[in-house]
Amino acid sequence: MAVSFLITWAMTLWLAIGALVAVPFLLWGLDRIDPDADGAYVFRPLLVPGVLLIWPLVLWRWRVLAVGREDEMARCRPNRGAHRPIAIILPVVLAVTMIFGLAARQHWPSDIAPVQVSRP
Repeated sequence: MAVSFLITWAMTLWLAIGALVAVPFLLWGLDRIDPDADGAYVFRPLLVPGVLLIWPLVLWRWRVLAVGREDEMARCRPNRGAHRPIAIILPVVLAVTMIFGLAARQHWPSDIAPVQVSRP
């Protein structure tokens, strides 16, 4: 019960922070980092689920693009320096998650006999 509560609490916190980031980003930030989005308010609600989930990346890109607006090449250049550490960390995190999930799984009660279901 405590693990499920912790996971639910963490997800709620993550989405709440994402909502706090989404409001100013979609109202003011998007116009500053993308000149083509200036005045285009119809598609912004479609971006809300994505901003809720990847808000750290949104904040990082907002800061980088807002600072480097003048230099078009620096503005469009992706940060490839983070790709290698993420490519190493992600499989390790996935493996640890799988191992933890298999170790923490619940077992079927042994005192209940299985029942074979017959055809109708």
